[in-house]
Amino acid sequence: MNLVIHDLSEEEWSKVASKYEGWKVISDNGTIKPCIGCFGCWVKSPGECVIKDGYDQMGALIHHADEVLVISKYTYGGLSSFVKNIFDRSIGWVSPYFEVYEGEMHHKKRYPEDKPMSFIFRGAGLTEEERAKARGYVEAACRNFHAKIKSITFEELETMAQVGTQEVSETMEAGRLVMLNCSLRADNANSKKFMKRILPLLETEAEIVNLSSYLAHPEKLVELLLSAEKIVLGMPLYVDGVPSAPLRIMELLEKSGKAAGKKIYVVANMGLYESKQICHLLSIVKTWCEACGSEYCGGLAIGAGEMLKMMMRSENIDKGPSKNMAEGTKRIAAAINEGQAIEDIYADPFKFSRKMYIFCANASWPLDAKKNGLKKKDLFKQL
Repeated sequence: MNLVIHDLSEEEWSKVASKYEGWKVISDNGTIKPCIGCFGCWVKSPGECVIKDGYDQMGALIHHADEVLVISKYTYGGLSSFVKNIFDRSIGWVSPYFEVYEGEMHHKKRYPEDKPMSFIFRGAGLTEEERAKARGYVEAACRNFHAKIKSITFEELETMAQVGTQEVSETMEAGRLVMLNCSLRADNANSKKFMKRILPLLETEAEIVNLSSYLAHPEKLVELLLSAEKIVLGMPLYVDGVPSAPLRIMELLEKSGKAAGKKIYVVANMGLYESKQICHLLSIVKTWCEACGSEYCGGLAIGAGEMLKMMMRSENIDKGPSKNMAEGTKRIAAAINEGQAIEDIYADPFKFSRKMYIFCANASWPLDAKKNGLKKKDLFKQL
């Protein structure tokens, strides 16, 4: 069985469908829900997503496919929000356990395979720099998935729906700051906890808004964000990029044609150790800013976020493993206060070894599984 994942419209698919006769086809039927970052596919129903919407078997589908083809609109150097959602919902394809792979911390394989994957990016007038961004993202994502890249090609489209000239929204209020918690874990999200660390350092009144509250009415969130001059995007790293839910909001903001003139900051975190792995997420946000006519003002990338989040309860947050993170929050808060752009900040744990972090993280997975009535061996389940 071969598998094709695409974001083509019905009309576009009808023109190429004959090439994929007999293939398993994954497309947008309007029912897919975004990944909520619950880790259920690791510690509740290993290998299978807990969201039952018809896309809960993506990890198993990829495993059983002889070959996987991904067709996506080129979107800020990566995948479109729908295709990215498929990737986000496929993390059960790998196991929760960590290892060092090609010099970086990654998840271990669930299945003994190196799945061949091909990618076709569709866009108009893509420059070599834009193509290089897409290649870089695919390489990072496939390294995380232990997939083998068969090919990355680009399909030049003569006509694509164009957004047009970006303008400053008439509703934008000078000085208004909105902090958007892009994690669907809402108040329990590490992203929100890191932004709350920044909040008291700000000189401007600000509010932290949960994206999860607007899933049914994204247009209301777009309207809210258009009213802000400064936006802080707090988000976790999903499959080496922006999670699909905030990516969808970013697409809608660009489509509005009114997102110019804003100052955009990012506070991103992940469970992996090396904060440098967040570089593609920051690049995607920067490219989106360019498309919208807004100013990318820098990001704070936090490695080992789960551990550092717990250390924020300590009175000695400026010391120990959380030192780099604490210094980073002060620097980005100062930049927000001044409305200035800064270089991206990468904050790894301070004087806490990667080896020890992996040991502690791997020891936690069986404990989480036990809470759900599972045994350690269940975490390796194959579908």
